[in-house]
Amino acid sequence: MADNGLLESVLRLVEKVDGGTDSQDVAADLGVDHQVIVGAVKSLQALGEVISAEQKSSRHWELTGEGREIAEQGSHEARVFNAIPDEGLPQNQLMKMPSGKVGFSKAMSNKWIRLDKAHEGGPRVFKTVEAIEDTVRDKLQLVQKGQSAKLEDKEKNELKKRKLLSEVTVKSYWITKGSSFSTTITKQETELTPEMIASGSWKEKKFKPYNFEAMGVAPDCGHLHPLMKVRTQFRQIFLEMGFTEMPTNNFIESSFWNFDSLFQPQQHPARDQHDTFFISDPALAHEFPQDYLERVKKVHSEGGYGSQGYKYDWKIEEAQKNLLRTHTTAVSARMLYKLAQQEKFTPVKYFSIDRVFRNETLDATHLAEFHQIEGVVADYGLTLGNLMGILHQFFTKLGITKLRFKPAYNPYTEPSMEVFSYHEGLKKWVEVGNSGVFRPEMLLPMGLPEGVSVIAWGLSLERPTMIKYGINNIRELVGHKVNLQMVYDSPICRLDS
Repeated sequence: MADNGLLESVLRLVEKVDGGTDSQDVAADLGVDHQVIVGAVKSLQALGEVISAEQKSSRHWELTGEGREIAEQGSHEARVFNAIPDEGLPQNQLMKMPSGKVGFSKAMSNKWIRLDKAHEGGPRVFKTVEAIEDTVRDKLQLVQKGQSAKLEDKEKNELKKRKLLSEVTVKSYWITKGSSFSTTITKQETELTPEMIASGSWKEKKFKPYNFEAMGVAPDCGHLHPLMKVRTQFRQIFLEMGFTEMPTNNFIESSFWNFDSLFQPQQHPARDQHDTFFISDPALAHEFPQDYLERVKKVHSEGGYGSQGYKYDWKIEEAQKNLLRTHTTAVSARMLYKLAQQEKFTPVKYFSIDRVFRNETLDATHLAEFHQIEGVVADYGLTLGNLMGILHQFFTKLGITKLRFKPAYNPYTEPSMEVFSYHEGLKKWVEVGNSGVFRPEMLLPMGLPEGVSVIAWGLSLERPTMIKYGINNIRELVGHKVNLQMVYDSPICRLDS
């Protein structure tokens, strides 16, 4: 709050004028910055009906930094003219002056000087008039004195074009006396104390009015990251569709569950170090269901269940290698194996949303870790039509209704489909997920009945989050470059279902 001396000085000025005064005039009379007077006005408003202040806007002209220099020292063209002696000046010397280039051009336009290119000592500049009138400086000095109204609009715009003048908008207050006007400041009480009530002194005191429009203090609390907000929405969709969430709390997997159980050959490029993060300690896993491991080995190396396999020498050493899981399908494989061990098969619908890791080249759309959303349905007689139907239902709940399916290849699904949606903003079809029917070579070694089919699909969590929140670079969403203010400000996620 402004000090009482300044406030009372403002009130005395307001008292002297009838009909009110402008805060800019008050600032000029008191010799203080206008913003100080604006603060004083707000302090007086807080005291009640002492004054009435109405905000208004006005436009006026101000000198730029270069304009102030010219008002003091003269225009560039005048300085060039005054620097030229009667015998002339070599052009190259003139151009070395601080105002040389601009001043030479303007002085030539005004026909104050001429250039003799044929001079024996090289191009030389001579005066063409005896004396000049520096009208640019005179006009700027008028503006500096607050007399810009004496200039025509054409003259002002010409000076503005030369970046010597700028038109600025100033917000000020028109101050008039209020219903409780006084030139002395009386402190307003903010609390009614027991002592005031007991003594009756409250009757003579002025109390500050309550501001029922004021916002409360924002409570200090944590804020959900945009990824977690979108994850909650996806999770709710799966739960509405009757799915059960799979336990995905093991980031480290063996190559057996991550690759071999999915009928992915040990020579597959995805199993190379440039695509996968392998663990050095502990480097190997040792606990596997031995009978299931033998069946997986046989279907890879010899074939079976109607398949000829890959016909290679399957090695337990490769299957034992620990790694950071490259997909949550490794969790799906564990859950399906667990399902196969039941005495009687029961249809299931599983889902998971969790982190996976790949040795990717980092750029605006790829990170070495991201979140995978996966849905799995196991039942008798499921077909590609069932998969398309459940995908339509799933994506409709996301607000995506225009879908197309394109044949694709995955090592552990056949048939496989990429899912495309029409993007209204981009006006084109974009890939939104991958899907397929798990192969018999993957399911039958687990012990699932022959008539059981498993359909599955997956997509990333980061891409829909980036689209929803208008983020173009994934590194602004995940990682050490995330702006925490973005997390604080991001709105609640509501998918357009």
